[in-house]
Amino acid sequence: MPNIMIVDDEEPIAWGLRRAFEREKYRVGVAASAEDGLAQARKNPPDVVFLDVRLPGMDGLTALAELRAIAPAAAVVVMTAHGNLNTAVKAVEGGAFDYLAKPFDLAQAIDAAKRAITRPQDPPASQPGLAHEDIDPSPDAIVGRSPGVQAVFKRIALVAPTNACVLITGESGTGKELVARAVHANSPRRNKPFLPVHVAALNPNLVESELFGHTRGAFTGADRPRDGLLALADGGTVFLDELADIPLPVQAKLLRVLERQEVIPVGGGEPQTVNVRIVSATHADLSAAVRDGTFRHDLFYRLNVYPIHLPPLRDRIDDIPALAEHFLRRFGVANPAEVLPADTRAFLKSRPWPGNVRELRNALEHAAIEARGGPLRPEHFPEPAAAAGPVGVSERLRSLVTEWVRERTRQKDGEPAELHQQLLDTVEPALLDEVLRQLDGNRLVAARWLGLARATVRKMIRKHHPAADEPDDEG
Repeated sequence: MPNIMIVDDEEPIAWGLRRAFEREKYRVGVAASAEDGLAQARKNPPDVVFLDVRLPGMDGLTALAELRAIAPAAAVVVMTAHGNLNTAVKAVEGGAFDYLAKPFDLAQAIDAAKRAITRPQDPPASQPGLAHEDIDPSPDAIVGRSPGVQAVFKRIALVAPTNACVLITGESGTGKELVARAVHANSPRRNKPFLPVHVAALNPNLVESELFGHTRGAFTGADRPRDGLLALADGGTVFLDELADIPLPVQAKLLRVLERQEVIPVGGGEPQTVNVRIVSATHADLSAAVRDGTFRHDLFYRLNVYPIHLPPLRDRIDDIPALAEHFLRRFGVANPAEVLPADTRAFLKSRPWPGNVRELRNALEHAAIEARGGPLRPEHFPEPAAAAGPVGVSERLRSLVTEWVRERTRQKDGEPAELHQQLLDTVEPALLDEVLRQLDGNRLVAARWLGLARATVRKMIRKHHPAADEPDDEG
């Protein structure tokens, strides 16, 4: 019977995990401190340890190194409600088998336990314990504790030590370059160059020369040989932003770099060996570009070895206060928490932010200037951005629904009720009217388009347009 140890000082979490594991027929031990957990592990080495980071006395990351020495065959699953990228990276470096961000479903914990028990027995070498910080003051910090951001931290920590290509996706303004920098900074290449290449900003006729270099006389104006960005980044990481804008002829040469680690300068015939890691990003749908023939499918598969998707800000609104304090700290505000009163925090969380984190940062800088050192108030912020890049109709609709729900839940006249029906009453007439308009009122076909029975469509019409005439049955 597998032996699982839970090290967590939060009794409800420890109790819930214990009950869940016991239902799976595991033998379970519980410790409320790292010291107690280590003592239990010495007496009875566990197969799996669920280890919280914040503990009284010794912290979890320090205990991780000691656990790896005491029970080297044990798989350690690190748990935290206060994780940042630093925590995730150090957990993986310290030999953690998995990383769970609280709150998590018990099903996730059970799945982690099953994977740990059935894994190949090849434990990584122990690493020294490392302290962690809740606040990362660096300008390249990725800030957030939401589940979506915690998942990003975990994926960065897992892929950074490898040489795998990483494809970062997400809307404009979500922080794709920050993720690329984090992958590089936590990799063995950290002391070598990191070169960001914004493909869309390059002259389309010179993209090949910029990336691969050129020989003397390769084209008009090439009066001397020049190394390309891939050669200049030798040993390091190249970040290709707006990947979808790379011309097809250049894509073929980039594929050669990935497959053979060599470049051929424009006008040259001899390949040059390079050692670079490619991290790329796009807000476009590359799968659609592959289907349309504007992006090579073989290159897509080589670049998409390990995808990392960044959630839009509207899907992580609980991170907004922490992001606001982070940016204000960067603007030189000494007490960011004190200049963000509760009503301003609520206001920031209520806005849709179509430009994502970039728009939030710019709005905060504007407000800090307007506030002149005082508290930031809603009236100090600029009007919402009118346009923030290409966002599909479905995304705009989702954003509007999110804003609609927040508006209803902010109302002061008690708890909201029947939100689902209210939303249906709001959008159903527009859906019905537009379908009928396109079909010249043909209710039979409208029912097929809507996927509803004809009787249901008639009821909808009577509900929203009681004065409408009831026509004869359409043929």
